[in-house]
Amino acid sequence: MRKIVIGLASTVSALVLLFSYHTSTNSTAAKDTTTDTGGGTGSSGGTTPNAGSSGSSADGTYTGDAAATRYGDVQVQITVSGGKITAADAIQYPNSDRHDQQINAYAIPILNSEAVDAQSASIDAVSGATVTSDGYITSLQSAIDAAHLQ
Repeated sequence: MRKIVIGLASTVSALVLLFSYHTSTNSTAAKDTTTDTGGGTGSSGGTTPNAGSSGSSADGTYTGDAAATRYGDVQVQITVSGGKITAADAIQYPNSDRHDQQINAYAIPILNSEAVDAQSASIDAVSGATVTSDGYITSLQSAIDAAHLQ
C-alpha cells in the first residue's frame, strides 16, 4: 500500500510540474536563428513586423531561394497584396521517405499559417520538424527580401 501511495504522489507531482511549464509563444528565438543563417541576399536579418505596410513592394508572387538542409531543400513562395503577405506556401521540401512525408504533412501547414500571421520570417519552429523549420525560415526571409517587405 505504501508503494502505491508513493507512486501516486510521484505521478501527481510530475504532472503538476509538466503542466506548469510554460512554453514559448514569443518568436524571439526564431528571429535569432534567421540572423545566423545569412540567406545570401545581403540581409542582416533585422526584421520589423509590419514593415511591409508602406506599400513599397509590388503585388505578386515571390519565390525565396531554396535553403539546403541535411534532408533536402526547402523553398517558400509568398503572395503579396497591398504590401501584406496573403499566402505562404512551401513549394519544395523534403519528402523522399515516409518519415519526411509524415513530419512535413504536419509542419508545413503550420509554418505557412504562421508566416501569414507574423507577416515576417520571425516565426517559431515546429517541434519535431526543426530542420525543415530552419530551412523554411531561411527561404521565407529570402522571399520577403525579394518582395521588399522588410
